[in-house]
Amino acid sequence: MASVEFSKEEKALIVRKIQRYFHAELEQDIGQFDAEFLLDFFATEIGTYFYNRGLYDAQAVLEQRLDSIREAICEIEKPTDFMR
Repeated sequence: MASVEFSKEEKALIVRKIQRYFHAELEQDIGQFDAEFLLDFFATEIGTYFYNRGLYDAQAVLEQRLDSIREAICEIEKPTDFMR
């Protein structure tokens, strides 16, 4: 898996969210550099778990949709002398 790359705008937004969280929940001010460092740590060490969960969730949705398509195909199937 390639590392996740954020645009400058995305990274700036995430960094601000980290800073707000630290201020609101921990009553700590955290600088931009420290927030970026924390973001990089989470992306490297924990991001894979979130990425994989997203893949599993997407796979489950696709399986549900494929089941629905299979059912729809069976509903329009015409009877023949050949049985599967």
